[in-house]
Amino acid sequence: MKTITDFPRTVLEFPDMGIVMPDGCRLSARVWMPDDADQEPVPVILEHLPYRKRDGTTARDALTHPYFAGHGYACIRVDMRGNGDSEGLMDDEYSEQELQDAVNVIAWAASQPWCNGNVGMMGISWGGFNSLQVAAKQPEALKAIITLCSTDDRYADDIHYKGGLLLNENLGWGSTMLSYSSRAPDPALVGDKWRDMWLARLENEPFLPADWLRHQRRDAYWKRGSVCEDFSKIKAATLAVGGWGDAYKNAVARIVEGVQAPAKGLIGPWIHKYPHFAVPKPAIGFLQEALRWWDRWLKGIDTGVENDPAMRLYVMDSVPPRDWYEERPGHWIAEKNWPSKTIAPKRLHLAADNSLTDTAEILSSIKVATPQDCGMAGGEYCAIWLGPELPGDQREDDEKSVCFDGPPLEASLDIVGAPVIRLRLAADHERAMVAVRLCDVQPDGSSTRITYGVLNLTHRDSHEFPKAMPPGEAVEITLKLDDIAYSVARGHRLRVAVSSTYWPLVWPSPRPVTLTLEQGAIDLPVRPSGSGDEVTFAEPEGATPWQVETLRKSANSRKVERDPATGKVSLVIVDDFGEIRDKDHGLVNGGVAREWWNIDPADPLSAFGKTHWTSTLSRNEWSLRTETFTKMHSDAKNFYLSGRIEAYEGNVLVFERDFKEEIPRDHI
Repeated sequence: MKTITDFPRTVLEFPDMGIVMPDGCRLSARVWMPDDADQEPVPVILEHLPYRKRDGTTARDALTHPYFAGHGYACIRVDMRGNGDSEGLMDDEYSEQELQDAVNVIAWAASQPWCNGNVGMMGISWGGFNSLQVAAKQPEALKAIITLCSTDDRYADDIHYKGGLLLNENLGWGSTMLSYSSRAPDPALVGDKWRDMWLARLENEPFLPADWLRHQRRDAYWKRGSVCEDFSKIKAATLAVGGWGDAYKNAVARIVEGVQAPAKGLIGPWIHKYPHFAVPKPAIGFLQEALRWWDRWLKGIDTGVENDPAMRLYVMDSVPPRDWYEERPGHWIAEKNWPSKTIAPKRLHLAADNSLTDTAEILSSIKVATPQDCGMAGGEYCAIWLGPELPGDQREDDEKSVCFDGPPLEASLDIVGAPVIRLRLAADHERAMVAVRLCDVQPDGSSTRITYGVLNLTHRDSHEFPKAMPPGEAVEITLKLDDIAYSVARGHRLRVAVSSTYWPLVWPSPRPVTLTLEQGAIDLPVRPSGSGDEVTFAEPEGATPWQVETLRKSANSRKVERDPATGKVSLVIVDDFGEIRDKDHGLVNGGVAREWWNIDPADPLSAFGKTHWTSTLSRNEWSLRTETFTKMHSDAKNFYLSGRIEAYEGNVLVFERDFKEEIPRDHI
């Protein structure tokens, strides 16, 4: 990345600008703006997050917000109420209070003498979600948004449920938030009241994994804030950005197709990161692209963004499977309109001899009864921590699944969009699931997961109104796999792998299940193959990186352990985020996240998840530490969740709190 230090306008930074809400709650904002904005007012770019501007998102903020400010914008990075250095309490993600606070910040910003009255909103993940949701509320000053790695559908496309199945990330990310939101504000900004603010947070901390698990179907809780319920409410120009290595790639196409305001989509090979410093490479000049968007919609400058393709997509080449890539070879394509008329379905049928053919046939009742540990090669649901989180070689999972292989390809095949599989199948129990993976089998036999999908069969007709499977009776299902842009190389084979389990991505059915396949076909969205870039981007740029002193280096590990005595399988994940000191204000922060996911391959009720987070904050003699813990297991009727917070000043325990929840299983 090229570091830019010379900007058209000189930048001032305010580390703690107070924005007082109508109820008196003071939100803390870090603000960058041109030093002459009072004389020459500028548009505002808002990012509204719970992830702590002082030590949480500082690395990316340092690259991004001064860059925009130097080009004539006021960037406001707000700590949500109850987080970071802001007052108040947080009760849930995307609450009405959170969204209304953002609307109030927008109105406040638009009224400032240094603002020209136009506001944009941006963010990745949480900030991408609330950008969409705030845009749907239509605040008068909000003219444009850039939403990255987010979704329009809170139920079907977030970290809670997928295909009507419970994602284990519901516990994983809920545990993350338990740790994040349990941290104290910085006394250097809030003064002596820091301790009272901290203890109030700890006392009122929500146990989010349980809150989310109480809503196992697509009810009103999830519909609120799901902008796909009515895309017409979004009047702001919308740039949607995603990555093929990220969990939220499916939303980009839906947003571009559904939003009636000007909307464009951009998807690269990246994991859950901003594209100017994302991996796998190639990163792009995202900040330059964002400036084109902001300049057009917030300043009225003709930058030509209206003429950009509806979708700019990176088509990844076939590569050997690995759980981490520094770079993915491929090329950029451009689709003027979306959906694209250049993409057409190619149908392949599942055959009785376990092949993929052009001709439909009966499968002669193929049985699918996979062990409970099928899926251990699936990687993280949402790759984010820069560790070995991507799906690796699929051969181990393929051996446990029922696979259908095509012949070696005579020419490369570019799959662009969402493959759709249709199956006629029966299950021997009322509650069952199916997982389908589309793989690229290389000449050496290694297997790369191209894309996948999972479905709770009780949700086959509706996520809102599930109904039991009729045991032994065949039903027809349609399963849309995740969006992808992938070029399968000449001489490689396509593989469709079907399983009745997918651990530890999703929680298993309460009993071992046997599926009976009677018929199946997959429609592949195929685009004429190409090789050269149809669109290009500038090299990445950014402002001066965050200046820190590393006290402990970061490290990531992900290990599968098998107990030969019991047969139990464990996935053990350790993400040590290291410890660093801010060279400007001296705050030291560090953390370690640990996860354990255990299961007996023969017993779905043995499924067990456990997490432990350590977070530290210090400066000179001031030193705090929080330890947060969660556990989850189930029987056939209920889920059982527990949690614990321990807070320390120095080595003295000053607060402890326990959570315990029993929640009925609802068609899961």
